[in-house]
Amino acid sequence: MKLLKKPLGVLVVLALALSLTVPALAAPEMSGLPEAGDTVVLFTNDVHGAIDGYAKAAALKDYYEEQGAKVLLLDAGDFSQGQASVNLSQGSAAVELMNMAGYDAAALGNHEFDFGYENLSKLAGEAKFSLLAANVLYDGKTDFGDSVVFTSGDGTKIGVFGLSTPETKTKSHPAKTQGVEFLAGEVMFDCAQDYVDRLKNQEGCDIVLCLGHLGIDPESEGNRSIDLLEQVTGIDVFLDGHSHSTLEEIQAAAGADCMVGNTLLVSDSTQMETVGILSFDGAELTAWGRISLDDPAFPSADPSITARVQAMNEEIDALYGQVFANSEVVLNGEREPGNRTQETNLGDLICDAMLWKANQLGETVDAAITNGGGIRATMNAGDMTRRDVNTVLPFGNTLNIVRLTGEELLEALEASTYSTPTSLGGFPQVTGLVFTVNTSVPYDQGGLYPESTYYAPASIGRVSIQSVGGRPFSLTDTYTIATNDFLAAGGDTYYAFAASPIRYDLGAALDEVLMEYITQELDGVVAAADYGEAKGRITILAEQTPVVQPGQPGTVLYQVRAGDSLWGIAARELGRGTRWEEIYDLNRDVIDQPNRIYIGQEIQLPAA
Repeated sequence: MKLLKKPLGVLVVLALALSLTVPALAAPEMSGLPEAGDTVVLFTNDVHGAIDGYAKAAALKDYYEEQGAKVLLLDAGDFSQGQASVNLSQGSAAVELMNMAGYDAAALGNHEFDFGYENLSKLAGEAKFSLLAANVLYDGKTDFGDSVVFTSGDGTKIGVFGLSTPETKTKSHPAKTQGVEFLAGEVMFDCAQDYVDRLKNQEGCDIVLCLGHLGIDPESEGNRSIDLLEQVTGIDVFLDGHSHSTLEEIQAAAGADCMVGNTLLVSDSTQMETVGILSFDGAELTAWGRISLDDPAFPSADPSITARVQAMNEEIDALYGQVFANSEVVLNGEREPGNRTQETNLGDLICDAMLWKANQLGETVDAAITNGGGIRATMNAGDMTRRDVNTVLPFGNTLNIVRLTGEELLEALEASTYSTPTSLGGFPQVTGLVFTVNTSVPYDQGGLYPESTYYAPASIGRVSIQSVGGRPFSLTDTYTIATNDFLAAGGDTYYAFAASPIRYDLGAALDEVLMEYITQELDGVVAAADYGEAKGRITILAEQTPVVQPGQPGTVLYQVRAGDSLWGIAARELGRGTRWEEIYDLNRDVIDQPNRIYIGQEIQLPAA
């Protein structure tokens, strides 16, 4: 594939002129559509139930076909889950609309597995387009499609193969992927190279495209598209999903020209705000970018799809559109800064509801924890509908109970904040817990958790817990935690939860729990006085300094730092190293042995 050699000021959102020797230049944003080449590839990714866009995508495909181009409409995954519009049918509504729009192929995103492997197999049977996942094996062989070859009118052959993120094992409910293997790391890279070589050498493809739901998020390191492209050669364009990446984020990861080696890396962000486009003359890429659905030049939406979407929305509104409550504040459902990086008022609200419901069901619960990645949307101030709540909590999760020792709880929090302040889906939103993350302390990475892409902590250094259930934290106490079924099964970084010998499902759906809490406990109003801002349950420190503050009467609290020992703390803070025994006596509930204290741990010191 040759890269385009002259700028085309015709694309909304971006238009770049590329060559093998000249740096890429960004053109100004301009209205209009590029001319069709012999082949036009339109692409979407991470649509997540934004079904209104399918009529526009279909119209754009028709527009370029009318100009005589061979048009491929592709999706890089996460099309079957996200909003009530597709959640209620477990993805069937999305597949129906993609069939109507004329999609040719789609990769499997991690959220395609949210409703279970059997449901995904059912969707594959309904789809009139290829579902591609070359690195997904069932009983040792690919159970979905892996690659497909298309031929343009001028004889140009375009090979397309698909890859799914290995994080699916921990980013969808573990029970939903039993028996499914996701090739990861070097094995996935080898698999990709095999398909590239096969498409080029055996199938004679002039262009090789990868539909890869891998993303560029730092938390996915080792399995990202940029990691793969540093090892795999021969892919002309990598159509990426999973990380909802903007152009600026791709440029930050891949460079201003969006090139990794000789491969162009592109993505269409999320929620079908735009449609991505590649235009080829023969095997030469002549234009690429994103076209805004709001652009005046965009063709009129396909009327049959528009009518079907309207009917679907009316069905959802009839079931979910009724106002049940009101919020005085905006409830933060963003990824970052938001539920994957820090405590939020929406995270507080959801966890408060979980704790309340567990107690309503007769449980005696110390705290509640949910994962920030499970909170999918912001709720605006004003009327609240069931549809709003389902969009925030779309996964059908249920309320679960796990019992853990303090040591196990500390491990779970250390693992789930290993990348903080960089975003992580496992970042904990909590109630009944007060803890601190010191981001200046490196994560002490241990071995891989079983069936996971995440690593256990070899030691605890970043997290210190101040209290659980309103009581001082102890490593040896046992705590009862309300959580969701995904985390209870070991999802994200929460292997410590799955290893608990006592865990069970209360059967209450989280979206219903949240609505009940708002209507029954808050009298239908999320008040600014209660949830105007986060409640200060999580403190994130950016520097490694001792934290000393008032403790119990006659004591102060001290946060252990690197290099500390009881003798050293006593010498520095109390004036004599021999006073270490006083510190030990004050902290026998949290210090098992005098020579075992942890970075970030909070202990009491005698007041001066």
